[in-house]
Amino acid sequence: MKSLTVGDLEDCLLNKVDLRRQQISQAVEEVQKVVHHLTTNISSQDIRFQAVPYSDTYNVNIKVLAPSQFLATVPVKGLAGYREAREQRWRYYTLQGTRLPCPLRDPEGLQQWLEVEQFMKSLWQWHETDVNIDGDIVPAKVLLVFRKLVENAIRTCHLSGKVSMLGNRSSVWVAVETSAHPVELELVPTVEIPTAWSEKARWPRCLQRWPSQERVECIKSFGFNLLASSSYHWQLSFFRAEQVLLEQLDDDGGCRRKCFQVMRQLKEDVWCPGNRPVITSHHLQTVLFWTCEKYPHVKDWQVFSKAFPRLVRKLHKCVSQHFLKHYFVRNSNLFQCTNPIELDAVAQRVSTFLKNPQISPP
Repeated sequence: MKSLTVGDLEDCLLNKVDLRRQQISQAVEEVQKVVHHLTTNISSQDIRFQAVPYSDTYNVNIKVLAPSQFLATVPVKGLAGYREAREQRWRYYTLQGTRLPCPLRDPEGLQQWLEVEQFMKSLWQWHETDVNIDGDIVPAKVLLVFRKLVENAIRTCHLSGKVSMLGNRSSVWVAVETSAHPVELELVPTVEIPTAWSEKARWPRCLQRWPSQERVECIKSFGFNLLASSSYHWQLSFFRAEQVLLEQLDDDGGCRRKCFQVMRQLKEDVWCPGNRPVITSHHLQTVLFWTCEKYPHVKDWQVFSKAFPRLVRKLHKCVSQHFLKHYFVRNSNLFQCTNPIELDAVAQRVSTFLKNPQISPP
């Protein structure tokens, strides 16, 4: 290992950041071709799912969580005119449709129910029993339908040598062979709601000084998504809003993005390497947003050697406490279902770094 001052990290790691960008871009290029082929076929099999378009630039449907771990949102169609549910009701069904003597638990944090009647317009297929129970569109049933469609698409598109299903998971995961390395890809049916902002996301907070009110309105105009990634409840997602926030980070000439990129590189090389890291880029992004909100002034982000340790200290605090609030939905802990032993190991490595900054030899 090589001991460095924080100022030296810029020179030592930014070259690695550029190399990572090139490698990730190539992997994204290959993965999005696979996603486009699969979802085009899936859409022809079932009208409820849209094809993910191919993009020469940034693809809003593909999220890089780690170099070997991607997420692709697959938009559903036939659901338009979303409105928040106004009446609370108990649910007494199992995924098999049998009755329960006691009601199911209510959704918490980033979760919510989704009733077909919450949409002003809906295809009749969303009322069918293969995805609907008692008027609810049930994510586990949607995933069951979707998994079979993915399996069929892999065979039909002759991708069996490049793409394989990953078993023993509640959601739909595939392994994709890229020219650099295998990528594990989660394919998630997604209800896109671009016309509204979730009532659960009580943002911005009172007296918040970052981002500006004008930017807040722009970000909220992108709406939110609902992901089919659990059994009964849909998961709120704000990928598009978060991406806009990231893109506009340094309009004042600050070094926020540079701090984030260096922290991500250290996370992948030293603190939390591996194909299935306990800390993802989304966690780091959330730490960055909270730090930007706490330090909203231009002067706070002018000097890398001061701004970067502050960001790492925030990461260490969150990881060591096993607590990281979602940026938009404050009552949701992003580490709630994370292995605490793995978090403690990361916290120890970050603590060691703060005492004596080190990186792996190039």
